[in-house]
Amino acid sequence: MYLAYMDESGDDGFPKYSSEIFVLTSVYMDHQVWKNNYTKLMEFRRFISKNYHIPVKLELKIHDLLHDKNPYREMCLKNQIRVEIFDKYFQMLTQLELKIINVVINKKNITLQEYSVLEKALTYNIQRIENDLKENSGLKKFMIITDEGRLNKMRDITRKIQKVNFIPSIYQPQPYRKEIECMIEDPLSKNSKESYFIQIADTIAWVVYEFARKKYLGLELHKRLQSVISFSKLEEWLKIIYDSGVINKKASRTGDYGIVVTPK
Repeated sequence: MYLAYMDESGDDGFPKYSSEIFVLTSVYMDHQVWKNNYTKLMEFRRFISKNYHIPVKLELKIHDLLHDKNPYREMCLKNQIRVEIFDKYFQMLTQLELKIINVVINKKNITLQEYSVLEKALTYNIQRIENDLKENSGLKKFMIITDEGRLNKMRDITRKIQKVNFIPSIYQPQPYRKEIECMIEDPLSKNSKESYFIQIADTIAWVVYEFARKKYLGLELHKRLQSVISFSKLEEWLKIIYDSGVINKKASRTGDYGIVVTPK
């Protein structure tokens, strides 16, 4: 059994939206390595607590920490220290036995009047998890664990694609039908404050979101963020987990750092 933790960055609205980019990230692992991964995460959080005085039980939220929002502002951490924490965080991720898939929906490229952003992002994630498990784990099953925000929508989508699922073909203009076989149960909810693995998905999704805004739309980092990190730092973090094999490189053979970007 595999556990797939998911979180997002950006809003999934269309045609009305507040962000041009939507990212859905999945972090998945065999249940047999879950305990070992969790232990390493706990060791890292204790290290962060000892050296930077961030409580072990406090949710490590990259957006708020780098933007110096509460409760982190009260800790008076310098910009260099806040970036250093995530330098170490991404190095720690390379020691975990898990895989990561990132799907970016670029709303600027949508030409259809009706387009379900969340459905497309979730379907692409599920298809790629399924492909990986069929190829490497002998058809093991997986289940999704996600933050509570979009649970009802995700449940409806997963039920739908378990019945009918069409996949684009590189050999013919029409998609072909291929039902999802490895996923079991509806997505289950868990508060991100209580899940280090959802927090990983949140961290990666945010980095990919900021990377995609610049890479695919030419948008600069927000002014408040520019004094803390650069675009090259985002690339450095992504390169660390891509080169280590943590990112599922087969998710997209042509996309930057294995990122699935759609529509083209």
